[in-house]
Amino acid sequence: MFRKLPGDPARDLVSTTPDTAVVFRPSVVQVPAIVTVLIALWRFLGGTVRTIYRHPIACLLCLGLAWLIYSVGWQRALLLILAETGLLIAWARLERASFCALVGWRLLAWYRWMWIYRRHWQPTMVISGLGRTSGGREFLPRLRKVTCDGWADTVRIKMLSGQSHEDWEKRAPHLAHAFGAPSCRVTVGKPGWLALTFPRRDPLAVPLPAIPIKNVPHPEFAETGLREDGKPLMLRVHGTHLLIVGATGAGKGSWEWGIIRDRLPLVRAGLCRLWVCDPKRMELKFGHSPSEAPGKTLFYRYAATPEDCLTLLEEAEKEMQRTADAFGGHVRKHVASLEYPHNIIIVDEVAFLTAYVDDRKIRDAINSRLSTLSTQGRSVGFTLIAALQDPRKEVLKIRNLFPDKIALRLDESDQVDMVLGEGARDRGALADLIASDEYEGAGVGFVRLEKSPIPIRGRAGYVSDDDITDMVRDYGQHLAEVI
Repeated sequence: MFRKLPGDPARDLVSTTPDTAVVFRPSVVQVPAIVTVLIALWRFLGGTVRTIYRHPIACLLCLGLAWLIYSVGWQRALLLILAETGLLIAWARLERASFCALVGWRLLAWYRWMWIYRRHWQPTMVISGLGRTSGGREFLPRLRKVTCDGWADTVRIKMLSGQSHEDWEKRAPHLAHAFGAPSCRVTVGKPGWLALTFPRRDPLAVPLPAIPIKNVPHPEFAETGLREDGKPLMLRVHGTHLLIVGATGAGKGSWEWGIIRDRLPLVRAGLCRLWVCDPKRMELKFGHSPSEAPGKTLFYRYAATPEDCLTLLEEAEKEMQRTADAFGGHVRKHVASLEYPHNIIIVDEVAFLTAYVDDRKIRDAINSRLSTLSTQGRSVGFTLIAALQDPRKEVLKIRNLFPDKIALRLDESDQVDMVLGEGARDRGALADLIASDEYEGAGVGFVRLEKSPIPIRGRAGYVSDDDITDMVRDYGQHLAEVI
């Protein structure tokens, strides 16, 4: 009586006689009244225990309120409730962080669990195809828990047997629209469990200022901006290589200058060297003898023409081989020192050097040098950072030799997987949907690190011309000292 009775669904019945209604009569089982009562009591008891287990705070509040009214009367209880409400409001205004951590996010999570997710869960699962019907019974993934923080809801669910995370990744846009979120990210937990992230707001919607220069930066990670969850965006720049891909105006320069800016204290201490190839001459040239600070440079080596870029890469390769000869058989992990500093090679608009240079010999030689640096450099303290617009293999053959990748605004959806790897777009890296407006989208991108397949959305701080001028004045060396 409390479950769907056995019987074939009417839609599976076929009538061979036209204009004849199909009559569906399910089997009827006579159940004694006492059995019905016992089943109802058992389900009520189970539902009560489950409610207390899932919502202990809410249940305690209800019981406490009932006891308070019973003990002192509803008038005094109302006054006490108003006083406690005033204290909570004062707490929220004076100590917002602690209030949100202990009370605010829990209340918001309970409200959104009840009003947003649970209320729309059944129709969303059925219409999106994530629910199943078999033998007249409906099977739905289980909505287990909702947690909230300052920017997003995290919904933990138990998948149906036979489902995989790919089924959910393909329906992420459907889920985002159903629950009123701008996007949906799918993260795999333990077997059979998923975490769905639904952003409520976008902290990256406005440009970020340049990150202040630290006196003692991290030796392996550079802070370049902000993640969408409000945490600092830390890029690994030691023991890896980094590929930055984005269309014109996507903000590649912000990421390059963010890395340079973070490394400047190490450059001045002699623990880091910056090698720069700048074929465009319009971005990184500001750090090499600008008009506001002539004769000073932030870079250990700077090249602009294809011939000079080839010479720079050849010199970097020789320095790498010298370091490898010194470390071979003695050291397996590079640690920056005055004798063997960390070398960062930044190649802006690398596609011009690898695919568009007219001289084939220079083009092939540059490709050879880049291949050597990308395959042998990371273990001896040489980091290759390349930026380009077109991620096709025909343009950059060594694309897969970069462990860490950043996808800024791209022109086509297929390019997302080219840059970040297969399935990255299904996991929420919608780089092709980043706003083309510079105010909203410049510097916004998705970062995929070597040790994690989950793309991280972040935005690099904007390093202005005035910031670069101050950097050259404060940290630049005279050209005669570096040549």
